[in-house]
Amino acid sequence: MNDLEIRRATADDVPTIVAMLADDPLGAQRESPDDLAPYLAAFERVAADPNQHLVVAVRDEQVVGTLHLTVIPGLSRRGATRSLVEAVRVHADARGSGLGTRLVEWAIAESRRQGCTLVQLTSDATRTDAHRFYDRLGFTASHVGFKLAL
Repeated sequence: MNDLEIRRATADDVPTIVAMLADDPLGAQRESPDDLAPYLAAFERVAADPNQHLVVAVRDEQVVGTLHLTVIPGLSRRGATRSLVEAVRVHADARGSGLGTRLVEWAIAESRRQGCTLVQLTSDATRTDAHRFYDRLGFTASHVGFKLAL
Protein backbone atom coordinates (compact mmCIF):
# COMPACT_ATOMS: atom_id res chain seq x y z
CA MET A 1 0.00 0.00 0.00
CA ASN A 2 3.09 2.25 -0.08
CA ASP A 3 2.35 3.03 -3.72
CA LEU A 4 -0.80 4.92 -2.71
CA GLU A 5 -1.04 8.70 -2.97
CA ILE A 6 -3.84 10.63 -1.27
CA ARG A 7 -4.23 14.07 -2.82
CA ARG A 8 -6.79 16.83 -3.32
CA ALA A 9 -9.26 16.02 -6.04
CA THR A 10 -9.26 18.06 -9.24
CA ALA A 11 -12.08 18.74 -11.68
CA ASP A 12 -10.60 16.02 -13.90
CA ASP A 13 -11.29 13.50 -11.11
CA VAL A 14 -15.01 14.30 -10.91
CA PRO A 15 -16.22 11.69 -13.45
CA THR A 16 -14.36 8.91 -11.62
CA ILE A 17 -15.57 10.11 -8.21
CA VAL A 18 -19.18 10.20 -9.44
CA ALA A 19 -18.83 6.73 -10.92
CA MET A 20 -17.66 5.43 -7.52
CA LEU A 21 -20.53 7.22 -5.76
CA ALA A 22 -22.99 5.53 -8.12
CA ASP A 23 -21.42 2.07 -7.87
CA ASP A 24 -23.48 0.60 -5.03
CA PRO A 25 -27.18 -0.09 -4.46
CA LEU A 26 -27.85 3.20 -2.62
CA GLY A 27 -25.71 5.36 -4.88
CA ALA A 28 -27.29 3.87 -7.99
CA GLN A 29 -30.62 5.32 -6.81
CA ARG A 30 -29.35 8.85 -6.11
CA GLU A 31 -26.50 9.57 -8.50
CA SER A 32 -26.60 10.43 -12.22
CA PRO A 33 -23.18 9.90 -13.78
CA ASP A 34 -24.59 10.69 -17.24
CA ASP A 35 -24.99 14.39 -16.34
CA LEU A 36 -21.83 15.75 -14.73
CA ALA A 37 -22.90 19.42 -14.79
CA PRO A 38 -24.30 19.51 -11.23
CA TYR A 39 -21.27 17.62 -9.92
CA LEU A 40 -18.83 20.00 -11.59
CA ALA A 41 -20.71 23.01 -10.17
CA ALA A 42 -20.62 21.41 -6.72
CA PHE A 43 -16.91 20.66 -7.14
CA GLU A 44 -16.21 24.35 -7.76
CA ARG A 45 -18.01 25.27 -4.52
CA VAL A 46 -16.12 22.61 -2.59
CA ALA A 47 -12.76 23.59 -4.08
CA ALA A 48 -13.32 27.25 -3.18
CA ASP A 49 -13.99 26.50 0.52
CA PRO A 50 -10.85 26.06 2.66
CA ASN A 51 -12.77 23.90 5.15
CA GLN A 52 -13.59 21.30 2.49
CA HIS A 53 -11.10 18.55 1.71
CA LEU A 54 -12.26 16.37 -1.17
CA VAL A 55 -9.48 13.87 -1.75
CA VAL A 56 -8.77 10.94 -3.99
CA ALA A 57 -6.56 7.92 -3.49
CA VAL A 58 -4.39 7.21 -6.51
CA ARG A 59 -2.49 4.02 -7.30
CA ASP A 60 -0.66 3.43 -10.58
CA GLU A 61 -2.02 6.77 -11.85
CA GLN A 62 -5.62 5.56 -11.37
CA VAL A 63 -8.12 7.02 -8.90
CA VAL A 64 -9.15 4.09 -6.70
CA GLY A 65 -10.87 5.83 -3.79
CA THR A 66 -12.31 9.08 -2.50
CA LEU A 67 -13.37 10.79 0.71
CA HIS A 68 -14.81 14.20 1.60
CA LEU A 69 -13.69 15.78 4.89
CA THR A 70 -15.32 18.95 6.21
CA VAL A 71 -13.79 20.94 9.08
CA ILE A 72 -16.47 22.60 11.21
CA PRO A 73 -15.60 25.25 13.80
CA GLY A 74 -18.19 25.57 16.54
CA LEU A 75 -19.10 26.77 20.00
CA SER A 76 -20.19 23.49 21.61
CA ARG A 77 -17.69 21.31 23.44
CA ARG A 78 -15.88 24.44 24.67
CA GLY A 79 -15.46 25.92 21.21
CA ALA A 80 -14.26 22.71 19.63
CA THR A 81 -13.56 22.24 15.97
CA ARG A 82 -14.82 18.95 14.63
CA SER A 83 -14.63 17.21 11.29
CA LEU A 84 -17.23 15.38 9.28
CA VAL A 85 -16.32 12.46 7.03
CA GLU A 86 -18.61 11.90 4.04
CA ALA A 87 -18.71 9.95 0.79
CA VAL A 88 -16.04 7.35 1.53
CA ARG A 89 -15.84 5.19 -1.56
CA VAL A 90 -13.39 2.59 -2.84
CA HIS A 91 -13.34 1.44 -6.46
CA ALA A 92 -14.83 -2.05 -6.83
CA ASP A 93 -11.46 -3.46 -7.98
CA ALA A 94 -9.74 -2.20 -4.80
CA ARG A 95 -12.31 -3.20 -2.16
CA GLY A 96 -10.94 -5.39 0.59
CA SER A 97 -7.39 -4.14 0.05
CA GLY A 98 -7.17 -1.88 3.11
CA LEU A 99 -7.68 1.24 1.03
CA GLY A 100 -10.77 2.34 2.96
CA THR A 101 -8.79 2.10 6.19
CA ARG A 102 -6.00 4.21 4.70
CA LEU A 103 -8.49 6.87 3.58
CA VAL A 104 -10.17 7.10 6.98
CA GLU A 105 -6.79 7.11 8.75
CA TRP A 106 -5.81 10.02 6.49
CA ALA A 107 -9.02 11.84 7.48
CA ILE A 108 -8.31 11.30 11.18
CA ALA A 109 -4.71 12.53 10.83
CA GLU A 110 -5.80 15.57 8.79
CA SER A 111 -8.49 16.32 11.37
CA ARG A 112 -5.84 16.34 14.10
CA ARG A 113 -3.61 18.55 11.95
CA GLN A 114 -6.54 20.96 11.51
CA GLY A 115 -7.02 21.15 15.30
CA CYS A 116 -10.19 19.09 15.46
CA THR A 117 -11.13 17.39 18.71
CA LEU A 118 -13.77 15.09 17.24
CA VAL A 119 -14.26 13.21 13.97
CA GLN A 120 -17.83 12.31 13.14
CA LEU A 121 -19.62 10.57 10.31
CA THR A 122 -22.93 9.06 9.39
CA SER A 123 -23.55 5.80 7.61
CA ASP A 124 -26.83 4.67 6.10
CA ALA A 125 -28.65 2.32 8.48
CA THR A 126 -28.63 -0.42 5.82
CA ARG A 127 -24.83 -0.44 5.44
CA THR A 128 -24.07 -3.03 8.13
CA ASP A 129 -20.65 -3.87 6.64
CA ALA A 130 -19.70 -0.19 6.83
CA HIS A 131 -20.84 -0.08 10.46
CA ARG A 132 -18.48 -2.95 11.31
CA PHE A 133 -15.70 -1.17 9.40
CA TYR A 134 -16.13 2.07 11.37
CA ASP A 135 -16.41 0.16 14.66
CA ARG A 136 -13.11 -1.56 13.87
CA LEU A 137 -11.49 1.84 13.29
CA GLY A 138 -12.57 3.02 16.75
CA PHE A 139 -15.71 4.99 15.93
CA THR A 140 -18.61 4.65 18.36
CA ALA A 141 -22.25 4.55 17.26
CA SER A 142 -23.13 7.10 19.95
CA HIS A 143 -25.86 9.12 18.23
CA VAL A 144 -28.91 8.65 16.08
CA GLY A 145 -28.79 10.65 12.84
CA PHE A 146 -31.75 12.38 11.25
CA LYS A 147 -32.16 13.74 7.74
CA LEU A 148 -34.82 15.88 6.11
CA ALA A 149 -34.92 15.90 2.31
CA LEU A 150 -35.53 19.41 0.92
